Amino acid sequence: MLRRTLLGGAGASALAMPALLRAQEPIKMRLSLDTSATHTRTIQMTAFAQELEKVASGRIKVEVFHSAQLFRDRDVGKALRQGGAEMGVPGPWNLTGIEANLDITQSPAFYGRTATEVYKVIDGEVGKKLNAMLEKKLGVHIVGKWLDLGASHTFSTAKSLNVPDDLKGLKIRTSGGAGQMVRVKFFEGVPNFTAWPDVPLALSQGTFDALFTTNESVKSAKLWDSGVKYGLQDHQFFAQYIPMVSEAFWKKLGPDLQKTITDMWAAKIGGWRTDMAKSQAESVDIMKKAGMTIVDPAAGVLEGTRRKLMATQDAVIKELKLDPALVAEANAALGISGKS
Repeated sequence: MLRRTLLGGAGASALAMPALLRAQEPIKMRLSLDTSATHTRTIQMTAFAQELEKVASGRIKVEVFHSAQLFRDRDVGKALRQGGAEMGVPGPWNLTGIEANLDITQSPAFYGRTATEVYKVIDGEVGKKLNAMLEKKLGVHIVGKWLDLGASHTFSTAKSLNVPDDLKGLKIRTSGGAGQMVRVKFFEGVPNFTAWPDVPLALSQGTFDALFTTNESVKSAKLWDSGVKYGLQDHQFFAQYIPMVSEAFWKKLGPDLQKTITDMWAAKIGGWRTDMAKSQAESVDIMKKAGMTIVDPAAGVLEGTRRKLMATQDAVIKELKLDPALVAEANAALGISGKS
């Protein structure tokens, strides 16, 4: 009888071992990015993944897929919802088809703005409302403040750029979203959409002759090798990325690991923003050394252009299907009352 009991106990232990081993296996997280390995966003998120594994004591295993190895940013929202990835950091312009109000930073009041001014909106109540809208519609959890890319300017291959009026007639590539298309039309250009991984080849083939992007992005992709020669630092909009994980994955983590990610992101975001700002500034010198001509218009030029844009506010709100009350709240955070 004792022998049967011992054998039974040994058998039960043997059966329990595979389950125990499975319980100890790390939770896998695939982080999808479409920027290159040398882009600051990729570098920052790779460092985040490596440190997260250490802080979580190996309970999370993160694999970073850059250069659209898994998905382009325009597809990552769907991928999170369907289980193709666990985390992405896409720009809001890639998600306006899901939530139109994410195009709010393309509204007239945001033209020519500094990072500090944009933070007043996106880090405040308007940003909280945008996050809540996106979480509800997409089934994701946003882990913290948005990650900076930086000011998006205009660059061209053949036409020198000195003032905003020089954009007239150019075929301008946008990164997505209806807002950028509307902005191109305001300057009497011809809008084009090309996904970022395809930009260098498209430039070489003459698919477009100008584009909205950042200094960092031009530098990391060496777009001067693809024909870009001129840049106007016109601050078309301030680009950021939204850090999100699928809701199913978030629930799987449990409260302890959820707190680990949330706290770590909050501790890192300030440094990441500072580092990106530094990279954006340094990229100007690198572009100049590569032979590009970069013009930085006076603040008054940008302010004058913004006043002209503000005259189109009602039409832009209607075309982009923005919530007028949310736009008014954003404008108030920027110090604008009414249509002034």
